[in-house]
Amino acid sequence: MHRIKKSFRFQTLFFFLLAGILLSFSAQSVARSNFALVIHGGAGNIAPESLNETQREAYLNKLAEALKVGEEILQSGGTSLDAVETVVNILEDSHLFNAGKGAVFNIEGKNELDASIMCGATHNAGAVAGVTTVRNPITAARKVMENSPHVMLTGRGAETFAYENGAEIVDPGYFFDQRRWDQYREFVRRNRRDRSQAPDTFDQNVKMGTVGAVALDQHGNIAAATSTGGMTGKRYGRIGDSPIIGAGNYASNLSCGVSATGHGEYFIRNMVAYDIAARIKYKGQTLQEASEAVIQGKIDQQGAYGGIIAIDKDGNIVMEFNTTAMFRGFINADGERGAWIFKE
Repeated sequence: MHRIKKSFRFQTLFFFLLAGILLSFSAQSVARSNFALVIHGGAGNIAPESLNETQREAYLNKLAEALKVGEEILQSGGTSLDAVETVVNILEDSHLFNAGKGAVFNIEGKNELDASIMCGATHNAGAVAGVTTVRNPITAARKVMENSPHVMLTGRGAETFAYENGAEIVDPGYFFDQRRWDQYREFVRRNRRDRSQAPDTFDQNVKMGTVGAVALDQHGNIAAATSTGGMTGKRYGRIGDSPIIGAGNYASNLSCGVSATGHGEYFIRNMVAYDIAARIKYKGQTLQEASEAVIQGKIDQQGAYGGIIAIDKDGNIVMEFNTTAMFRGFINADGERGAWIFKE
């Protein structure tokens, strides 16, 4: 009788232990099925009537295309790094945005491109700046992160490294876009009196079109990527916030991932992307609270403009901006999705 009771107790204990393991595995599976992706194509002050229906449809369709490809990667168990790089590649290859193919011209009538990428799991990061022959700067940035001991490479050195590591190299003429050239010529006409000085006023549209993506994959890892052509008429090898880790781009599994767009000098001075992450980690703010405090608080109070997209470690998404428009969209594992241009 004693042996039967002992055996029964052992079987009961084994049952509950097995049930606990199965429940634990089930809970992890549910958690790991979570994924999210948010993208942007730049922020700026433009009026709704400045875009006709054809133009709106073109922008929204391109955002939707990028989101769909990113969703397929994440849904199939792909990494957040693969998702953000691929999505930004799509936006870089479109003439609609100020990155890659659609990049603006500097004061010399050339295209100089910047980009950065960061892994939230390892905190590794890579960036390139001032490149003129790399078709997809975000791909070059990832190669810097994964194939070098450095974080940022610039100019000819970055181009040489990109070539040696298999990034596609193109003739600078590949980046020519008539619309951007017309914007550049208008900029020169407005500022022809003294080209050695900065413009009297900062045109809030000259940088509009910077692209970015932030993703959370099924493994719980966050990645962020940002790519830009900078400001129309930029001088002296100017580099903005997009390739600077902590300013225009940041990712950490401990807090969130952020990609920024706007007046880069202010985003650098305020370390916008890292500030949002730090508020979550050290002050216990929500992603929404942290984003509002930085964009609607610090940035807005300084008379600057721009916006951010972000995802926290729980999959919450924020798209915060203080301009009239920000090209943006998102998808998540629950099937929720959307793409917008203006505040709605």
